[in-house]
Amino acid sequence: MTSEEVNETRCPSYIAIHTCTTPLKLLYVSSGCRAALGMTPEFIIAQGGTHYIADSFTNTDYSHMFADKQLDSDDEDADDQPSVFMMWLYIKNANDVPVLNQILAFKVGGCVVCVNTAYLDAPFNDHHELKAQALDGAMRQINVTQERRTESERQQAQRGSRPRRYAQSKYPKTAFVLETPTLIETEETGRRAEGPLTVFVTGSVEQIIDADTSDLNNYPFLKLVAPEDISCVSAYVERLVQSSNVLFEKFSLLQRPHIIDGDIRVSDTRNKRIVVESLGAAAQDGVLLLLRKVGEKRPPTMDMAGNYLHANIGSEDNRGYVSLAELISSDCETTDIGDMWS
Repeated sequence: MTSEEVNETRCPSYIAIHTCTTPLKLLYVSSGCRAALGMTPEFIIAQGGTHYIADSFTNTDYSHMFADKQLDSDDEDADDQPSVFMMWLYIKNANDVPVLNQILAFKVGGCVVCVNTAYLDAPFNDHHELKAQALDGAMRQINVTQERRTESERQQAQRGSRPRRYAQSKYPKTAFVLETPTLIETEETGRRAEGPLTVFVTGSVEQIIDADTSDLNNYPFLKLVAPEDISCVSAYVERLVQSSNVLFEKFSLLQRPHIIDGDIRVSDTRNKRIVVESLGAAAQDGVLLLLRKVGEKRPPTMDMAGNYLHANIGSEDNRGYVSLAELISSDCETTDIGDMWS
């Protein structure tokens, strides 16, 4: 057994999706939880998410981290709210033994999408306070336990003093969970010709393309991608599967993909492109794509041979645009970019 195989055995990974509500509700857990926690996805979903947290801070702390923060009506920093977090939690397995989990959590729409890596050999060392590193927004380390107490006291002191509001997202976002290409079995290439299927997608996808979540379940993701970008996106998914890092890519989706037989088909040459930037991460049994819409553009022109030309930038608007790679800096202490992706 190679060192990589040993690492996969002792550090299994899985994907979990839950609501932002209190108490939170689990919507999806990938099958990798069996190796990580010794439980089936169905059992975990039935029990609820925070039921398994072994650390001694309250379950309210975890829910508070993803709650929409109220702001003063004249607060100019309304968009400065983080939506990507990295944290460490101990999660109880089937035998009630705490297992250390590194969690990369993405808040999108009304959901939180998590890529969890379980460290089966790590000893238990109780986290009495929940701390998280915000990877966007103010890009600061957050002591969620202390922040929740302070916020509760502040709200009580200022209740009724002046209007409050919630921060609004500037760019629509959605999250896709795809099956892992390396786990797809076909007779010839070991890959589906149409690419990995969509396992889960958040409801906010309707704000980006003309598609319904119920129609996208088990639908090939590459069929949503503009034809001139299919090879690029296919290679991107392959890189994610082979990497333990968060990777970024920019590509276009079709505004009106042809999903249901019988619907009016809009030809690719007339189908508006929706430009998205993707933040991707992979677990051993799934690939997560967090997409942010950054603009729209006309379909590119084609040469005499029928090949798409990428020269046409159409109506894509990059004013005030900051890329995900810039927002999610590897050096959170020195970056000076404010939040544009919350």
